[in-house]
Amino acid sequence: MKQFLLVFIGGGFGSALRFLIGKYMNSTETGIPWGTFTANILGSLIIGIILGLAAKNDALSSNQTLLLATGFCGGFTTFSTFAYENHVFLKSGDFTSFALYTIGSFIIAFLAVFAGLFIAKSF
Repeated sequence: MKQFLLVFIGGGFGSALRFLIGKYMNSTETGIPWGTFTANILGSLIIGIILGLAAKNDALSSNQTLLLATGFCGGFTTFSTFAYENHVFLKSGDFTSFALYTIGSFIIAFLAVFAGLFIAKSF
């Protein structure tokens, strides 16, 4: 039950922060979902740092990892919104934005995880 509550609390904070970032960064004028992009990239960086610290000499406990990686990062990042936004690009015929957003998100998110792991190694 304790682990469930840790994930629940972390997820709530992550989701609330993602909501705020999306509210202020997603552009209704251009239709570019900068908020979702930012949350997913930051979340990838953060999870790299968290899991890197957890693996490094047990710097984080399993409960801390659940709260931060599974809970916070799970609530903060969003694949479902990313998928829907890509659907909108395709439906509107904006294939350039679709390709740039999809490829850019995957590449930069992977690099952000590796950067997070590198940062954790430096601590």
